[in-house]
Amino acid sequence: MDNVSMGNRLAFLQTVPPFSELPTEVLAGVADLLQEVEYAKETLIYKQDVTKLRGVDLLVAGTYETFFYDSEQHKRLPEEYGPGACYGGMSILLNKKRSIRTVVARKGTRVYFLHRRDFRALCLAYKDFFHYFTTRYGERMLNEEYAHFIRPTAAPEENFIAADQIYSRKIETLETRDLVECPGDTPIFEAAQRMARGKVSCLFVRDAGGPIVGYVTDIVLRDAVVAKCLDAKRPVADILATPIVSIASDAFVHEAILLMFQTKTRYLLIEKGGEFVGFLSRNKLLSDLAQSPFMFIQAVKLAQSPRELRLRWRKVPEIVNQLLSRGVKAELVNQVITTVADTIALKVIEGVLAEMGPAPAKFVFMVLGSEGRQEQTLLTDQDNAIVYEDKANEQRELVRDYFLRFASTVSDRLDQIGLSLCTGGFIAQNPRWTHSLSHWKRNYHEWIDDSNPETAMQFSTFFDCRFLYGEPEIMDELRAFIRTELERPLDRFLHYMATNALQYEPPLTFFRNFRTFTQGDQKVFDLKKTMTPIVDLVRVYALRHQVFQTNTGARLARLRALGVFTEKEYQELLQAYYYLMGMRLKKQARQLIDDRMPATNYLDPKDLTQVEQVTLKEIFKVIADFQVKIKIIFTKAL
Repeated sequence: MDNVSMGNRLAFLQTVPPFSELPTEVLAGVADLLQEVEYAKETLIYKQDVTKLRGVDLLVAGTYETFFYDSEQHKRLPEEYGPGACYGGMSILLNKKRSIRTVVARKGTRVYFLHRRDFRALCLAYKDFFHYFTTRYGERMLNEEYAHFIRPTAAPEENFIAADQIYSRKIETLETRDLVECPGDTPIFEAAQRMARGKVSCLFVRDAGGPIVGYVTDIVLRDAVVAKCLDAKRPVADILATPIVSIASDAFVHEAILLMFQTKTRYLLIEKGGEFVGFLSRNKLLSDLAQSPFMFIQAVKLAQSPRELRLRWRKVPEIVNQLLSRGVKAELVNQVITTVADTIALKVIEGVLAEMGPAPAKFVFMVLGSEGRQEQTLLTDQDNAIVYEDKANEQRELVRDYFLRFASTVSDRLDQIGLSLCTGGFIAQNPRWTHSLSHWKRNYHEWIDDSNPETAMQFSTFFDCRFLYGEPEIMDELRAFIRTELERPLDRFLHYMATNALQYEPPLTFFRNFRTFTQGDQKVFDLKKTMTPIVDLVRVYALRHQVFQTNTGARLARLRALGVFTEKEYQELLQAYYYLMGMRLKKQARQLIDDRMPATNYLDPKDLTQVEQVTLKEIFKVIADFQVKIKIIFTKAL
């Protein structure tokens, strides 16, 4: 190699990160190892996850067009690499030498090629050089679409999840049934005739040409008409079943099934362009998905005893592990766990009511905290409360005594099944959290009006409340009251809620190492506390802007729609939160299944891969940045 050529290569390397950070004498040695390659015409040089790379390419002139192919061979996430760019480092280090993306070299492109053995030698010798590539990989993995295309596709076959299509398939691709309808004043016998002619087991009923107000099924006809010898000439409106539940045609199949379980409806109306275009039945969907986790939920629903429910709950870690192993999103896994827990709680509540007799007043059994947010993990306890309607003075003690006994029985039974009692006491069994509607209104008024650091920390979980059982109008009235309270000046309240969100700092030292504490013979950090700032800061923004969804992801989506968060901020927080959630669920599933030990939220950084460590550090930076923002906006001097 002549001195001019050597000088050119050395000068070029001094402009290319991370080579430019290497000592000059090292760069001179690297320059001597480079091989020059030129593409006289446009050439496909690497195929994603197929082509094994011999080394890295440093672009001197021209362009690399890089992208992912999806299942239909459409180009996704296209990106151009120009002069001074380096391609191949992440693929060699983090993708078993296979090219992460498909790469096309444009005509006239010229590169310097460095063999992978020499590239790896540099990585071993220079830590910062190695971290350049792992850090870039961690940053990109926060992009959900990017992570999707490099997620491992191979996974073992598992009993619970044979129907992967439910996670990617949309309702509009299914064969739905046409609506068969009638007005509410139609005689019952004529409604039955329409069902027979239409060969359907469900007839939808409209209110005098207006909206659909209910439906009639074969079971309704049996139980409400035949069994009671009801006159079949009476109007069908007298025997309607409810609720009427609908979903958009572009929703996913799993969303439809979860909605059916959560609302306890057997029939789901499909909406498109503001109109109902058909319906789905739960039985038909579940028969098509016989090996899915949703059949497991159905089995929980059919359980007849606390012992059966306990056995079902013990199987949940296996389902979670299998879902995660197939790349199912953490937010869906949360929903599956929550739906199983909800189904168990509903079975217990209904059983206790049957034993104790009808409640002496209308009431709501509501869930709080992670269950209220539909973000339960495998280390979960009970967080719940009871709100009952106000009664006359002479009935108050009787009513209160009933609901305290009811709450105690429900809580104890759930504890026996495996849903542990709340260690913090936020449970209906605690007399503080079983009260009349007027008492609950006073609670919320005091928390908002007389806010202080202690109340903000203790009672923030009550702003994540979700209806589970009872009379929805009671919950509606409580929410309407809270909405009115939040319309008042909230500086003090939001100040302390925001301060609460700043209590937990990301476990990262000044030198970007993990801050740990000793647990047994390990140095660990707490994943739950790491996630808590995201939950808390999103809750503060939700309360300020009167967003009444309780799920963190749903709150984020609504705040983005309102323009509170930019698309970039929304994506960063969403990806950070659910990456941590997925890591937490995997850890807990392994502890319960493989290690046969109780689940915890503790994680030893030494158990993480280099990629996971880098990704976590980027996430901690995202959280810290948002904490700075919330501090500036909400915690000004009072």
